[in-house]
Amino acid sequence: MRPSGPPERRQLHGRAGQALERQPCPPIAQLTRHFREAGEAAAWCGYAEQAADLALAAGDEGTALTLLQDVLVSSDLPASLVIRLIKKMPFGSFTQQAQLRDLARTLRAVLDVGVPDLDEEADVRMLLGRVLLVITEREEGRAEVERVIEQLPPNSVEAARAAIILGWPTATTWPASAHRKWLDRAADLSASMPPADRLNLTVERASALLMLGEEAGWDVAAQIPADAPSLQERQHVTKAHLNIGNMAMAIWGRYEEARTRLAKALELAEGHKYWLYRDMILVTQVHLDWLTGAWNGLAERAAALAGKPDSYTMTRLEAVLVSGLLHGAAGDSDGAEKDLDLVLTEIRQRTAIEAWMEPAAALARLRLADGRVDDALEITDEPMGILTAKKIWVWATDIAPVRVEALLAAGRAGEAGDLVETFGRGLHGRDAPAPAAALVLCQALLPGADGDHSLAGTLFARAAAAWQRLPRPYEALLARERQGRCQLAAGNGPAGLPILSEVLKGLSDLGARGDAMRVIRTLNEHGVQARRPWLGGRRSYGHELSPRELDVVRLLLDGRTNRRIAEALFLSPKTVACHVNSAMRKLGVSSRAALAVRAMEVGFGRDSAPSEPVAATRRSAPAEG
Repeated sequence: MRPSGPPERRQLHGRAGQALERQPCPPIAQLTRHFREAGEAAAWCGYAEQAADLALAAGDEGTALTLLQDVLVSSDLPASLVIRLIKKMPFGSFTQQAQLRDLARTLRAVLDVGVPDLDEEADVRMLLGRVLLVITEREEGRAEVERVIEQLPPNSVEAARAAIILGWPTATTWPASAHRKWLDRAADLSASMPPADRLNLTVERASALLMLGEEAGWDVAAQIPADAPSLQERQHVTKAHLNIGNMAMAIWGRYEEARTRLAKALELAEGHKYWLYRDMILVTQVHLDWLTGAWNGLAERAAALAGKPDSYTMTRLEAVLVSGLLHGAAGDSDGAEKDLDLVLTEIRQRTAIEAWMEPAAALARLRLADGRVDDALEITDEPMGILTAKKIWVWATDIAPVRVEALLAAGRAGEAGDLVETFGRGLHGRDAPAPAAALVLCQALLPGADGDHSLAGTLFARAAAAWQRLPRPYEALLARERQGRCQLAAGNGPAGLPILSEVLKGLSDLGARGDAMRVIRTLNEHGVQARRPWLGGRRSYGHELSPRELDVVRLLLDGRTNRRIAEALFLSPKTVACHVNSAMRKLGVSSRAALAVRAMEVGFGRDSAPSEPVAATRRSAPAEG
């Protein structure tokens, strides 16, 4: 530690610390501060660790994290002490990715100096691997873990954790079977662990199994309690709800399970200040709302999370992905391509392969819409190669249909048929509603390429029904559109045109204006004068409250200030004030109190409010730590 401040000031802090040490009950927090300012590293570190222990015992994980982080990044500590302090750090309470990068630099500095004790070196490399994985430096993180796994004590928590890390299906070339072997090894090691450690390992193993597409993951997840009595166990349970909710949403298509899990995770994360987890939960809820058609206010929420300074990389990228998807549905191809290109570039750099499929599929779909078949094939080549090598077919929900369509457009029908057959075999025995719906969509694409529009239409109707059951209304509407077009291609306009008219209404109501305009052109070409959806700017609600004004008024009824309403809805306080003023004008009142009374009179009470956007979701990497 390099002393800072004038020498006289450092001496005074040192004397104050020595005087406080002589008291019967020394004030640990004050001692920590005085010895830090005095530049006495050994004493500062000792008292900082004691203060962190007291904070952890009291449930104040944020204070503990700040104390330990300060010591670790500001002092040259021996490897044994670095290991002990980092193992005490509550990873879920990190608020900025920069903090984790500082931690990685500290661990690398220890390794650069050299660690004579091989066991301590293994511990340092294992911790470095974990931190690198959290900040999405995947290849480096896995390399550190692989390097030391055989050096770790065979029946230790760290050995079990290392096996689980290698069980996560993040390596680009390992097949699912190789990951499963590591997870089975971790299960054997975890059986005899203390309860808190066993719970954490169970959470991580269940998460990895679900990402692998293994039905056994749901059985392991069922062993995890909904809550836990101790603070340490509660963080593990929060991570469990987040990870399982994320897998249910992004991998399996079990959206009700996802919504329930994420709501519980958010309650725990906000109640216990697990800020790293909170941001992950919020962005996963944003993603879930995109999938399930809850698009009102979604663009603002995604933009707020995408623009949050120094947020976790994968959280930010998932928010940008949702923004890109919304741009694409609205017909803003330039905005969509900009966002999707950014996401794909960063995902490639970080080899975040599980997050690759959806943005690649969305970008390839844009290319196909422009008739750029070769570009669509190129975009899907690499992610499909990874998927084929790993044989984790529950990841194929988004990528498989667009790949099949591109192959058919390129005249490669044989390859398309082989892909659909392999996809079907890969889903055998798995209760995965979203991949199953995608498989039916793939199957529907094949007969149309052979000119059998009647069969294709029937299969597209089945795909639409499968998507709607999830529910995933946007995909259901797109499948229904294909069904209607098949009817037209078969010469059955009286059946196809009403279907397209229904699809137009659904797309317009959802906000998919770009898709709606495509359907309008088709209807007009067949003599149906379709009504154009509102375009440009926000829809006018006249004297009625808009959906966003309703959200603001309902939160106002809870007694929230404009600033608290802004935080809940991801708006600025100025924007909230505009909504409040607009609502007062429309309801004919001149004060917030009168607005609340009038809102209750006309039935805008709290009981009628839908779920608030802040409580409503990465694809981002599952929580680790």
